[in-house]
Amino acid sequence: MEEQPVEPGALAVGVRFRPSGRIYDFDPGPLLLARDDRVLVETERGPALGTVVVPARLRPAARALQRVIKKADSRDLAREDQNLQRERQHYRTALELVRGRNLAIKLIKAESAFDASKVTFFFGGEERADLRDLGRELGELLRTRVEMKQIGARDETKVTGGVGPCGRELCCSSWLQEFQPVSVRMAKEQGLSLNPAKLAGMCGRLKCCLRYEYQTYVELKRTLPAVGATVESVKGDGTVVRQNVLRQTVVVRRSEDNVEVEATRDDLVVRRADA
Repeated sequence: MEEQPVEPGALAVGVRFRPSGRIYDFDPGPLLLARDDRVLVETERGPALGTVVVPARLRPAARALQRVIKKADSRDLAREDQNLQRERQHYRTALELVRGRNLAIKLIKAESAFDASKVTFFFGGEERADLRDLGRELGELLRTRVEMKQIGARDETKVTGGVGPCGRELCCSSWLQEFQPVSVRMAKEQGLSLNPAKLAGMCGRLKCCLRYEYQTYVELKRTLPAVGATVESVKGDGTVVRQNVLRQTVVVRRSEDNVEVEATRDDLVVRRADA
């Protein structure tokens, strides 16, 4: 079968701007791009340098995308290095102002636009802070537009990074693109200790990994008799007192002698559940 030509504008490539950041689709136009290519793209905030992480693929024709301007060349990469140096200097300047004015904020990082037309300062804090005066002063010192952006504890940890209690680099700073809701119920369903210190991550919020296996536990629990159910067993009749979800067994307290025995699903016949 003869291969059909792809219409212009029918492709998309996935581009990421920072490690573990979100992946955004862009129109590659006539450019042939591969994974790990550095590219200069158009964004709503101006040109930006990113890395192709998803090769070209077909996309819905009706979906409008910003375009890839070109593959990054040596001058673009040199400018990126200059921007990194500029960001470090801008951060030090801002930190001196914050400390000199005893402002109760935590300055996290400075981020320069690719064309150096603007600098964004990220700061942490749970309460809203009005830093317009600081922004104006920084704008005068740095002779560029300044944006002050407040971020929450989770985003702060994503930016700063670290190592979790599992011994691996934090999920949020290494691969997790977006934060999803996490609740204590997820820990309960997995039979984990409800000690707040053990459930909290470096950000002080519930660990993101609590949701990774949550749905699996929910589905596996449905295949087992509930705690409190009265069952008949080849090992004796009694009441379910515990579930071993991953092993797919339950612990039954026998009615005849109060001895606890472990039984598989094949060993059981559920009669009723206590109210």
